[in-house]
Order: sequence, then C-alpha cells, then structure tokens
Amino acid sequence: MEYRNVLVAVAVAADSHRLVKKAVSIVRPYNGQITLVSMIANPEIYNSFAGPMLGDMRALMEEETLLFMEELCMRADYPINHTQIIHGELGDCLTYANQQQPFDLVICGNHSNSMMSKVACSAMRFINTSRIDVLIVPL
Repeated sequence: MEYRNVLVAVAVAADSHRLVKKAVSIVRPYNGQITLVSMIANPEIYNSFAGPMLGDMRALMEEETLLFMEELCMRADYPINHTQIIHGELGDCLTYANQQQPFDLVICGNHSNSMMSKVACSAMRFINTSRIDVLIVPL
C-alpha cells in the first residue's frame, strides 16, 4: 500500500528517532509527506497546588518539546512537512491532528507489554472511530 501522508506521534525521547526513521522508510518511495505531532499532558494533572507556576511549567514543556522536534526534523534525512504540539491525551490529539489534515497512516510507538496496553487504551478511541491505518512500532 502506498502511504503518502503519514502522521508520527513522537515524545521527547530517543526512541522517537526510530519512529521518524520508520516513517521516512515508508514515505520516501512515494515522495510522501510526514507530520510530527507531540502530546504534552496538561501540567495541572501533576500538581494542582502549583498555581502561577503552571504557566511557567507549560511554557518550559512546550519549549523542550519544540527543541526536540526540531532535532528530529534535522536528523530525519528527509523533509518533515509539519510539526505540531498538542495538549491532552493521545487519542484526542490524533483525532485533532487528522481533522486538521487527513492522513493515510498514523505511526505510534510502545516500550513494553504494559506500555502497549496504555498506548492501545489511549489511542483506542481514535482507532475505533477512524478509517486510517495505525502502525504501532515496538521500541
């Protein structure tokens, strides 16, 4: 199957380079496009007592994620069409990104069997309501 427009869900982690490499190997034969999306959990869920510090924490998380996504783009050895940072849960983020621009394939990663169940649960709403292929890459 020809995948020409691929969305890759990345995190600020070294394993994300493997996900981008996989996406490049899939789209390169067709001169396809790659979009990177990264989710940032709302800092409110970590500490409801932080008050004014939450704004600073959110800005710091966004800056760290943006810098990491720039590194992913530079090391991809293939042009990355678009990057996007979204706040919230994986399934909601994938749905939102797909509404902005329809994709042929979504690539996510997992780290272990226990993480696999978390990824599957997080993305289940997207998988159940979408007709897009989803590739979960073992990391």
